[in-house]
Amino acid sequence: MKSFFQFLSEAQSQASMQARKLNLKSDGHGGWLDSRGEFVAKTEDGKLKFYNQNQKVDQQDPKQVRTPANQQPTGTQTKAPTKEQEPTKKVEKPQDQETETQADTLTVAFGRFNPPTVGHEKLLSAAKKASAGGDLKIYPSRTQDPKKNPLDPDMKISYMKKMFPDYSENIVNDDEMKSIFNVLTTASEQGYTSVNIVVGSDRQAEFENLATKYNGELYTFDEIRVISAGVRDADAEGVEGMSASKMRKAVVDGDFDSFRRGTPKTLDDGDTQALFDAVRSGMKIKKKKEVVEMWEIAPKFDAKGLRENYVNGLIYKIGDVVENLNTGLIGEIVRRGTNHLICVTKENVMFKSWIRDVMEAVQNYPGSCGVSSDKREVGTDSYREYAMRMTGTEGIKNFINKYKKKTK
Repeated sequence: MKSFFQFLSEAQSQASMQARKLNLKSDGHGGWLDSRGEFVAKTEDGKLKFYNQNQKVDQQDPKQVRTPANQQPTGTQTKAPTKEQEPTKKVEKPQDQETETQADTLTVAFGRFNPPTVGHEKLLSAAKKASAGGDLKIYPSRTQDPKKNPLDPDMKISYMKKMFPDYSENIVNDDEMKSIFNVLTTASEQGYTSVNIVVGSDRQAEFENLATKYNGELYTFDEIRVISAGVRDADAEGVEGMSASKMRKAVVDGDFDSFRRGTPKTLDDGDTQALFDAVRSGMKIKKKKEVVEMWEIAPKFDAKGLRENYVNGLIYKIGDVVENLNTGLIGEIVRRGTNHLICVTKENVMFKSWIRDVMEAVQNYPGSCGVSSDKREVGTDSYREYAMRMTGTEGIKNFINKYKKKTK
Protein backbone atom coordinates (compact mmCIF):
# COMPACT_ATOMS: atom_id res chain seq x y z
CA MET A 1 0.00 0.00 0.00
CA LYS A 2 1.27 3.48 -0.87
CA SER A 3 2.15 5.79 1.96
CA PHE A 4 0.39 9.12 2.31
CA PHE A 5 3.52 10.94 1.16
CA GLN A 6 3.85 8.75 -1.94
CA PHE A 7 0.24 9.39 -2.80
CA LEU A 8 0.63 13.14 -2.22
CA SER A 9 3.71 13.33 -4.42
CA GLU A 10 2.11 11.42 -7.27
CA ALA A 11 -1.12 13.40 -7.04
CA GLN A 12 0.80 16.63 -7.43
CA SER A 13 3.29 15.44 -10.04
CA GLN A 14 3.98 17.55 -13.09
CA ALA A 15 2.52 14.79 -15.26
CA SER A 16 -0.80 14.69 -13.42
CA MET A 17 -1.09 18.48 -13.46
CA GLN A 18 -0.51 18.57 -17.22
CA ALA A 19 -2.89 15.65 -17.78
CA ARG A 20 -5.60 17.44 -15.82
CA LYS A 21 -5.25 20.49 -18.06
CA LEU A 22 -5.51 18.24 -21.15
CA ASN A 23 -8.65 16.54 -19.81
CA LEU A 24 -6.88 13.16 -19.62
CA LYS A 25 -7.80 10.36 -17.21
CA SER A 26 -5.39 7.96 -15.50
CA ASP A 27 -5.63 4.22 -16.16
CA GLY A 28 -4.15 3.57 -12.71
CA HIS A 29 -0.89 2.19 -14.09
CA GLY A 30 0.95 5.29 -15.23
CA GLY A 31 -0.98 5.61 -18.49
CA TRP A 32 -3.37 8.36 -19.55
CA LEU A 33 -6.57 8.09 -21.59
CA ASP A 34 -8.35 10.74 -23.63
CA SER A 35 -12.08 11.44 -23.54
CA ARG A 36 -12.67 8.55 -25.96
CA GLY A 37 -10.89 6.09 -23.67
CA GLU A 38 -7.91 5.73 -25.99
CA PHE A 39 -4.36 5.51 -24.61
CA VAL A 40 -2.45 8.67 -25.56
CA ALA A 41 0.34 9.16 -23.01
CA LYS A 42 2.38 7.57 -20.26
CA THR A 43 4.16 9.03 -17.24
CA GLU A 44 7.93 8.88 -17.62
CA ASP A 45 10.33 10.67 -15.27
CA GLY A 46 7.45 12.72 -13.87
CA LYS A 47 6.39 14.03 -17.28
CA LEU A 48 3.86 13.04 -19.93
CA LYS A 49 5.23 10.99 -22.81
CA PHE A 50 2.80 11.15 -25.75
CA TYR A 51 2.33 8.21 -28.13
CA ASN A 52 0.94 7.84 -31.61
CA GLN A 53 -2.59 6.53 -32.00
CA ASN A 54 -1.55 3.11 -33.29
CA GLN A 55 1.17 2.58 -30.71
CA LYS A 56 0.53 0.42 -27.66
CA VAL A 57 1.92 0.82 -24.19
CA ASP A 58 5.58 -0.23 -23.75
CA GLN A 59 6.19 -0.19 -27.51
CA GLN A 60 9.15 1.82 -28.73
CA ASP A 61 8.28 5.22 -30.14
CA PRO A 62 8.46 4.72 -33.91
CA LYS A 63 9.96 8.20 -34.29
CA GLN A 64 13.08 6.89 -32.57
CA VAL A 65 13.79 4.21 -35.15
CA ARG A 66 13.52 6.26 -38.31
CA THR A 67 16.22 6.34 -40.89
CA PRO A 68 18.57 9.35 -40.77
CA ALA A 69 16.91 11.16 -43.66
CA ASN A 70 13.60 11.10 -41.83
CA GLN A 71 14.95 11.40 -38.31
CA GLN A 72 13.54 14.25 -36.30
CA PRO A 73 16.23 16.70 -35.15
CA THR A 74 17.24 16.37 -31.50
CA GLY A 75 19.69 19.22 -31.25
CA THR A 76 21.06 22.26 -32.93
CA GLN A 77 23.76 20.35 -34.80
CA THR A 78 22.88 17.20 -36.75
CA LYS A 79 25.45 15.52 -38.98
CA ALA A 80 24.46 14.63 -42.49
CA PRO A 81 24.22 10.85 -43.04
CA THR A 82 27.21 9.12 -44.57
CA LYS A 83 26.92 7.06 -47.71
CA GLU A 84 26.90 3.88 -45.63
CA GLN A 85 24.09 5.24 -43.43
CA GLU A 86 22.04 7.03 -46.06
CA PRO A 87 18.80 5.15 -46.75
CA THR A 88 17.81 4.33 -50.25
CA LYS A 89 14.26 5.00 -51.32
CA LYS A 90 12.83 3.56 -54.46
CA VAL A 91 10.56 6.02 -56.17
CA GLU A 92 8.66 5.02 -59.27
CA LYS A 93 9.20 7.63 -61.95
CA PRO A 94 6.59 8.23 -64.61
CA GLN A 95 7.62 7.16 -68.09
CA ASP A 96 9.29 9.83 -70.23
CA GLN A 97 9.53 12.13 -67.19
CA GLU A 98 12.41 12.57 -64.78
CA THR A 99 11.45 13.42 -61.21
CA GLU A 100 13.57 14.34 -58.25
CA THR A 101 14.15 11.60 -55.69
CA GLN A 102 11.62 12.22 -52.92
CA ALA A 103 14.19 11.54 -50.19
CA ASP A 104 16.15 14.60 -51.38
CA THR A 105 13.27 17.02 -50.81
CA LEU A 106 11.80 18.07 -47.48
CA THR A 107 8.50 19.90 -47.13
CA VAL A 108 8.14 21.97 -43.97
CA ALA A 109 5.50 24.09 -42.27
CA PHE A 110 6.63 26.42 -39.48
CA GLY A 111 4.16 28.38 -37.39
CA ARG A 112 2.94 29.39 -33.94
CA PHE A 113 -0.34 27.41 -33.84
CA ASN A 114 -1.16 29.20 -30.58
CA PRO A 115 -3.80 28.03 -30.19
CA PRO A 116 -4.25 25.59 -33.09
CA THR A 117 -7.41 26.19 -35.13
CA VAL A 118 -9.46 24.63 -37.89
CA GLY A 119 -7.75 27.09 -40.23
CA HIS A 120 -4.41 25.42 -39.59
CA GLU A 121 -5.77 22.20 -41.04
CA LYS A 122 -5.85 23.93 -44.42
CA LEU A 123 -2.15 24.74 -44.04
CA LEU A 124 -1.27 21.15 -43.14
CA SER A 125 -3.31 19.82 -46.05
CA ALA A 126 -1.48 22.12 -48.46
CA ALA A 127 1.85 20.99 -47.01
CA LYS A 128 0.94 17.33 -47.49
CA LYS A 129 -0.04 18.00 -51.08
CA ALA A 130 3.22 19.83 -51.73
CA SER A 131 5.25 16.94 -50.29
CA ALA A 132 3.81 14.60 -52.96
CA GLY A 133 4.40 11.58 -50.73
CA GLY A 134 7.89 12.72 -49.70
CA ASP A 135 9.14 13.80 -46.30
CA LEU A 136 6.90 16.25 -44.44
CA LYS A 137 7.69 17.90 -41.10
CA ILE A 138 5.57 20.38 -39.17
CA TYR A 139 7.42 22.59 -36.70
CA PRO A 140 5.39 24.50 -34.08
CA SER A 141 7.35 27.45 -32.66
CA ARG A 142 8.70 27.31 -29.11
CA THR A 143 7.87 30.74 -27.66
CA GLN A 144 5.43 31.10 -24.78
CA ASP A 145 4.08 34.34 -23.33
CA PRO A 146 0.73 35.46 -21.87
CA LYS A 147 -0.26 37.80 -24.72
CA LYS A 148 0.25 36.04 -28.05
CA ASN A 149 1.51 32.53 -27.17
CA PRO A 150 -0.47 31.34 -24.14
CA LEU A 151 0.09 27.59 -24.61
CA ASP A 152 3.46 26.04 -23.81
CA PRO A 153 4.98 23.98 -26.67
CA ASP A 154 4.25 20.54 -25.16
CA MET A 155 0.59 21.32 -24.51
CA LYS A 156 0.17 23.00 -27.90
CA ILE A 157 1.63 20.02 -29.73
CA SER A 158 -0.46 17.51 -27.78
CA TYR A 159 -3.62 19.38 -28.83
CA MET A 160 -2.40 19.57 -32.43
CA LYS A 161 -2.03 15.80 -32.53
CA LYS A 162 -5.57 15.43 -31.20
CA MET A 163 -7.00 17.96 -33.63
CA PHE A 164 -5.04 16.76 -36.67
CA PRO A 165 -4.54 12.98 -36.18
CA ASP A 166 -3.66 12.46 -39.86
CA TYR A 167 -0.52 14.55 -39.31
CA SER A 168 0.40 13.28 -35.85
CA GLU A 169 3.64 11.63 -36.95
CA ASN A 170 4.69 14.70 -38.95
CA ILE A 171 4.45 17.15 -36.04
CA VAL A 172 7.92 17.63 -34.55
CA ASN A 173 8.44 18.51 -30.88
CA ASP A 174 12.02 19.81 -30.77
CA ASP A 175 13.24 22.54 -28.39
CA GLU A 176 15.96 23.59 -30.85
CA MET A 177 13.59 24.46 -33.71
CA LYS A 178 12.95 28.04 -32.57
CA SER A 179 13.05 29.74 -35.97
CA ILE A 180 12.78 28.94 -39.66
CA PHE A 181 16.58 29.20 -39.88
CA ASN A 182 16.96 26.39 -37.31
CA VAL A 183 14.65 24.27 -39.47
CA LEU A 184 16.47 25.00 -42.73
CA THR A 185 19.95 24.57 -41.23
CA THR A 186 19.03 21.19 -39.76
CA ALA A 187 17.44 20.02 -43.02
CA SER A 188 20.57 20.97 -44.93
CA GLU A 189 22.76 19.10 -42.43
CA GLN A 190 20.55 16.03 -42.77
CA GLY A 191 21.31 15.85 -46.47
CA TYR A 192 18.22 17.31 -48.09
CA THR A 193 19.07 19.12 -51.32
CA SER A 194 15.72 20.85 -51.86
CA VAL A 195 13.09 22.24 -49.54
CA ASN A 196 9.46 23.32 -49.82
CA ILE A 197 8.22 25.87 -47.27
CA VAL A 198 4.43 26.07 -47.01
CA VAL A 199 2.96 29.27 -45.54
CA GLY A 200 -0.15 31.43 -45.68
CA SER A 201 -0.42 33.68 -48.71
CA ASP A 202 0.12 36.82 -46.60
CA ARG A 203 3.51 35.51 -45.47
CA GLN A 204 4.77 34.06 -48.74
CA ALA A 205 6.88 37.05 -49.80
CA GLU A 206 8.45 37.40 -46.35
CA PHE A 207 9.56 33.77 -46.18
CA GLU A 208 10.70 33.72 -49.81
CA ASN A 209 12.94 36.79 -49.42
CA LEU A 210 14.41 35.62 -46.14
CA ALA A 211 14.97 31.95 -47.04
CA THR A 212 16.60 32.61 -50.43
CA LYS A 213 18.72 35.50 -49.13
CA TYR A 214 20.77 33.28 -46.83
CA ASN A 215 20.90 30.16 -49.02
CA GLY A 216 24.56 29.25 -49.47
CA GLU A 217 25.53 31.08 -46.29
CA LEU A 218 23.61 29.50 -43.41
CA TYR A 219 22.48 26.43 -45.36
CA THR A 220 22.79 25.08 -48.89
CA PHE A 221 19.93 23.90 -51.11
CA ASP A 222 19.73 23.42 -54.85
CA GLU A 223 16.19 24.76 -54.74
CA ILE A 224 13.97 26.54 -52.21
CA ARG A 225 10.28 26.82 -53.01
CA VAL A 226 7.92 28.87 -50.84
CA ILE A 227 4.37 27.65 -51.49
CA SER A 228 1.17 29.44 -50.55
CA ALA A 229 -1.39 27.44 -48.58
CA GLY A 230 -4.14 29.71 -49.86
CA VAL A 231 -5.65 33.10 -49.24
CA ARG A 232 -6.11 34.25 -45.67
CA ASP A 233 -8.91 36.74 -45.02
CA ALA A 234 -9.45 37.93 -41.46
CA ASP A 235 -12.91 39.22 -42.41
CA ALA A 236 -14.07 35.97 -44.00
CA GLU A 237 -16.31 33.42 -42.31
CA GLY A 238 -15.37 29.78 -41.89
CA VAL A 239 -11.95 28.21 -42.36
CA GLU A 240 -10.47 31.01 -44.50
CA GLY A 241 -11.18 33.61 -41.84
CA MET A 242 -10.24 31.58 -38.79
CA SER A 243 -7.06 32.53 -36.96
CA ALA A 244 -5.36 32.11 -33.60
CA SER A 245 -5.92 35.83 -33.02
CA LYS A 246 -9.69 35.31 -33.26
CA MET A 247 -9.44 32.39 -30.85
CA ARG A 248 -7.52 34.43 -28.27
CA LYS A 249 -10.04 37.26 -28.67
CA ALA A 250 -12.88 34.81 -28.06
CA VAL A 251 -11.19 33.72 -24.84
CA VAL A 252 -10.83 37.33 -23.69
CA ASP A 253 -14.52 37.90 -24.50
CA GLY A 254 -15.52 34.70 -22.72
CA ASP A 255 -17.17 33.57 -25.96
CA PHE A 256 -16.90 29.78 -25.93
CA ASP A 257 -19.28 29.34 -28.88
CA SER A 258 -17.02 31.35 -31.20
CA PHE A 259 -14.02 29.48 -29.86
CA ARG A 260 -15.76 26.16 -30.54
CA ARG A 261 -16.36 27.13 -34.17
CA GLY A 262 -12.62 27.57 -34.53
CA THR A 263 -11.83 23.96 -33.64
CA PRO A 264 -12.24 20.88 -35.87
CA LYS A 265 -14.81 18.17 -35.22
CA THR A 266 -12.04 15.79 -34.18
CA LEU A 267 -11.93 17.69 -30.88
CA ASP A 268 -14.98 16.94 -28.73
CA ASP A 269 -16.70 19.46 -26.47
CA GLY A 270 -14.85 18.31 -23.35
CA ASP A 271 -11.42 18.69 -24.94
CA THR A 272 -12.43 22.01 -26.49
CA GLN A 273 -13.48 23.34 -23.09
CA ALA A 274 -10.15 22.16 -21.66
CA LEU A 275 -8.32 23.97 -24.47
CA PHE A 276 -10.38 27.12 -23.87
CA ASP A 277 -9.50 27.02 -20.16
CA ALA A 278 -5.83 26.35 -20.90
CA VAL A 279 -5.63 29.39 -23.20
CA ARG A 280 -7.36 31.55 -20.60
CA SER A 281 -4.99 30.30 -17.91
CA GLY A 282 -1.98 30.92 -20.14
CA MET A 283 -3.20 34.45 -20.83
CA LYS A 284 -3.58 34.94 -17.06
CA ILE A 285 -7.20 36.04 -17.41
CA LYS A 286 -9.02 35.45 -14.14
CA LYS A 287 -12.23 37.38 -14.74
CA LYS A 288 -14.39 37.57 -17.85
CA LYS A 289 -14.61 41.35 -17.66
CA GLU A 290 -10.92 41.87 -17.07
CA VAL A 291 -9.61 44.71 -19.27
CA VAL A 292 -7.11 43.50 -21.88
CA GLU A 293 -5.38 45.63 -24.51
CA MET A 294 -6.55 44.05 -27.75
CA TRP A 295 -3.61 45.38 -29.79
CA GLU A 296 -1.30 43.35 -27.58
CA ILE A 297 -3.01 39.98 -27.97
CA ALA A 298 -4.52 40.38 -31.46
CA PRO A 299 -3.01 43.37 -33.33
CA LYS A 300 -5.14 42.78 -36.44
CA PHE A 301 -8.26 43.61 -34.44
CA ASP A 302 -6.86 46.88 -33.06
CA ALA A 303 -4.52 48.29 -35.69
CA LYS A 304 -5.26 51.82 -34.46
CA GLY A 305 -4.20 51.06 -30.89
CA LEU A 306 -1.01 49.41 -32.12
CA ARG A 307 -0.22 52.32 -34.40
CA GLU A 308 -0.78 54.95 -31.71
CA ASN A 309 1.50 53.21 -29.23
CA TYR A 310 4.19 52.81 -31.90
CA VAL A 311 4.07 56.40 -33.19
CA ASN A 312 4.17 57.76 -29.63
CA GLY A 313 7.35 55.76 -29.02
CA LEU A 314 5.86 53.63 -26.27
CA ILE A 315 6.76 50.32 -27.92
CA TYR A 316 9.47 48.89 -30.19
CA LYS A 317 12.23 51.41 -29.51
CA ILE A 318 15.73 51.37 -30.99
CA GLY A 319 17.75 48.79 -29.06
CA ASP A 320 14.72 46.72 -27.99
CA VAL A 321 14.87 42.98 -28.72
CA VAL A 322 11.84 41.62 -30.57
CA GLU A 323 10.72 38.32 -32.08
CA ASN A 324 9.13 37.95 -35.50
CA LEU A 325 5.90 36.03 -34.95
CA ASN A 326 6.04 34.37 -38.38
CA THR A 327 9.65 33.23 -38.66
CA GLY A 328 10.69 33.01 -35.01
CA LEU A 329 13.77 35.19 -35.60
CA ILE A 330 14.86 37.29 -32.62
CA GLY A 331 16.84 40.47 -33.11
CA GLU A 332 17.64 43.95 -31.87
CA ILE A 333 15.82 46.88 -33.46
CA VAL A 334 18.32 49.02 -35.39
CA ARG A 335 15.85 51.11 -37.41
CA ARG A 336 12.21 52.19 -37.05
CA GLY A 337 10.17 52.76 -40.20
CA THR A 338 6.68 54.18 -40.55
CA ASN A 339 5.11 50.78 -39.94
CA HIS A 340 8.03 48.36 -39.96
CA LEU A 341 11.24 47.52 -38.12
CA ILE A 342 14.72 46.56 -39.27
CA CYS A 343 16.30 44.10 -36.84
CA VAL A 344 19.59 42.21 -36.51
CA THR A 345 20.04 38.87 -34.75
CA LYS A 346 23.03 38.08 -32.56
CA GLU A 347 24.40 36.12 -35.55
CA ASN A 348 24.28 39.39 -37.56
CA VAL A 349 21.35 38.25 -39.69
CA MET A 350 19.20 41.22 -40.73
CA PHE A 351 15.45 40.93 -41.15
CA LYS A 352 12.49 43.26 -41.67
CA SER A 353 9.18 42.95 -39.85
CA TRP A 354 5.87 44.78 -39.91
CA ILE A 355 5.00 46.08 -36.45
CA ARG A 356 1.89 43.85 -36.43
CA ASP A 357 4.10 40.78 -36.82
CA VAL A 358 6.46 41.27 -33.87
CA MET A 359 6.38 41.05 -30.11
CA GLU A 360 8.85 41.83 -27.35
CA ALA A 361 11.22 38.89 -27.18
CA VAL A 362 10.72 36.56 -24.25
CA GLN A 363 14.04 36.02 -22.55
CA ASN A 364 14.09 32.61 -20.84
CA TYR A 365 10.33 32.64 -20.24
CA PRO A 366 9.80 30.03 -17.49
CA GLY A 367 6.34 28.98 -18.57
CA SER A 368 2.83 29.50 -17.27
CA CYS A 369 3.84 28.31 -13.82
CA GLY A 370 6.26 31.20 -13.33
CA VAL A 371 9.26 29.01 -12.46
CA SER A 372 11.59 26.86 -14.51
CA SER A 373 11.20 23.07 -14.55
CA ASP A 374 14.21 22.47 -12.29
CA LYS A 375 12.43 24.45 -9.56
CA ARG A 376 9.18 22.52 -9.76
CA GLU A 377 10.30 19.68 -7.54
CA VAL A 378 7.64 18.20 -5.26
CA GLY A 379 8.00 19.41 -1.68
CA THR A 380 9.49 22.81 -2.49
CA ASP A 381 7.86 26.19 -1.90
CA SER A 382 8.15 27.02 -5.61
CA TYR A 383 6.22 23.87 -6.50
CA ARG A 384 3.54 24.67 -3.91
CA GLU A 385 3.12 28.13 -5.47
CA TYR A 386 3.04 26.53 -8.93
CA ALA A 387 0.30 24.09 -7.88
CA MET A 388 -1.73 26.92 -6.36
CA ARG A 389 -1.57 28.98 -9.55
CA MET A 390 -2.42 26.07 -11.82
CA THR A 391 -5.42 24.98 -9.72
CA GLY A 392 -6.63 28.41 -8.58
CA THR A 393 -6.26 27.33 -4.96
CA GLU A 394 -5.58 29.73 -2.11
CA GLY A 395 -4.42 29.20 1.43
CA ILE A 396 -2.22 26.11 1.01
CA LYS A 397 0.37 26.06 3.77
CA ASN A 398 3.40 23.91 4.54
CA PHE A 399 1.46 22.02 7.20
CA ILE A 400 4.06 19.25 7.34
CA ASN A 401 6.84 21.66 8.27
CA LYS A 402 4.53 23.62 10.57
CA TYR A 403 3.84 20.64 12.77
CA LYS A 404 7.25 19.08 12.44
CA LYS A 405 8.56 18.00 15.79
CA LYS A 406 11.22 20.35 17.01
CA THR A 407 14.48 18.87 18.21
CA LYS A 408 16.51 20.35 20.98
